[in-house]
Amino acid sequence: MMNFFVGQTASFSRTVTETDVVMYAGISGDYNPVHVDQEFASGTRFGQRIAHGLLTTSFLSRLLGMELPGQGSVYLEQSLKFKKPVFIGDTVTATAEILDIDHDRGIIRLETICRKQDNTVVLTGEAKMMMPKEGEKI
Repeated sequence: MMNFFVGQTASFSRTVTETDVVMYAGISGDYNPVHVDQEFASGTRFGQRIAHGLLTTSFLSRLLGMELPGQGSVYLEQSLKFKKPVFIGDTVTATAEILDIDHDRGIIRLETICRKQDNTVVLTGEAKMMMPKEGEKI
C-alpha cells in the first residue's frame, strides 16, 4: 500500500452546470421536477431547481477514485448527510481527510465534505476505501 497518513487531505472542485443536471437525470432516470422543471421548482422551498444530491456525491467518487486514495482503490462504504441544496452555477469543492488506516486489510477510512463557493457545507459523510495489494491489478 502506498504511503498514506492520518490527516492527509485532498480536494477537487467543479461548477455544476445545466448539462450536468440534464445528463445526470438521463443516466439515473431521476426526472424529479425539483431538478428538471424550473416552473415546478420555483414553487418549492428552494425557489429554483436543485442539483441531484447524488450528482454532488459523484464529486466525492471522482476525488477518492482519482486523488486520495486514488487510482486502483475501490469504494466499500459511503455515509451521506445532505445539509444544504446545490444549485446550477454553484462551485462545489469535495474534500477528503484520512481518519484511519488499516494497513493489514488495506482499508482507508476518510471524512468526506462538500462545500459551495461561499464555504457553506452541503454534504458530510465518511467513506471506506479498499486499496490494491502491492502489484495487484483490480
